[in-house]
Amino acid sequence: MNLSNNAIQGPDDEGPWTEAIKTLQAWDRSWAATCSTMTNNPWRSGILPRKFVELVGVALNAACTNLDPRGTRHHVRAALAAGATREEILMVLKMASLLAIHVCSVGAPILLEEAAAAGRIATEKNVATTPACDRMRAAGQWNEAWNPFYRLDPQWTDEFMATGVSIYATGIFSPKEVELLSIAFDASYTHMYAPGTRRHIRGAMAAGATVEEIMEVLKLCVVQGVQACNLGVPILEEELARLEEGP
Repeated sequence: MNLSNNAIQGPDDEGPWTEAIKTLQAWDRSWAATCSTMTNNPWRSGILPRKFVELVGVALNAACTNLDPRGTRHHVRAALAAGATREEILMVLKMASLLAIHVCSVGAPILLEEAAAAGRIATEKNVATTPACDRMRAAGQWNEAWNPFYRLDPQWTDEFMATGVSIYATGIFSPKEVELLSIAFDASYTHMYAPGTRRHIRGAMAAGATVEEIMEVLKLCVVQGVQACNLGVPILEEELARLEEGP
């Protein structure tokens, strides 16, 4: 996927909005117009291709930290319409699943600290080999934040890393695209994982991403905030109608 080409612009781009925007326009046309201009900006700027913009939308909504079915369907449909393949979308969903490793990135160091403070020694498990971890170290891809849970359970850590290596080795996305998607996962308003965000911003720039491209991903994280309206406006409309109908 070439991030410099295939950008699609146009007045009909809906960005992250679902049908809720029509109700919102009826209720508050001025704010709806202002908000739509802001949220649709990444779709019209031409900095990222439309397909990649929609894949970021899939990532943000399907991430294990969000799990928004309506937003996920909206962006899967839009990504397919923009030319994304099943393999590309599935890759994003796999990445969205593995985001859960941050549970251990945050929790394992705390566990080790608290165990030490309580005078309880964490038993270090010995395993014969950890080939997936070894491959990542040899390739310079090992993250020092993984050391605490590797120490606690090297076999499971190797199993997890094998799961990750198997999808990142497919070549479906370029290293730059992988880093940009990873920024979206970590910087998302439902996650806000600062260490990962910094690591992947650094990795994206090393892989050739521009400051403008990275900022565009951050903007996409922000504009997904309108899922609050996509969710709440139809509910409000239904409840108002129920009140009008009476008991």
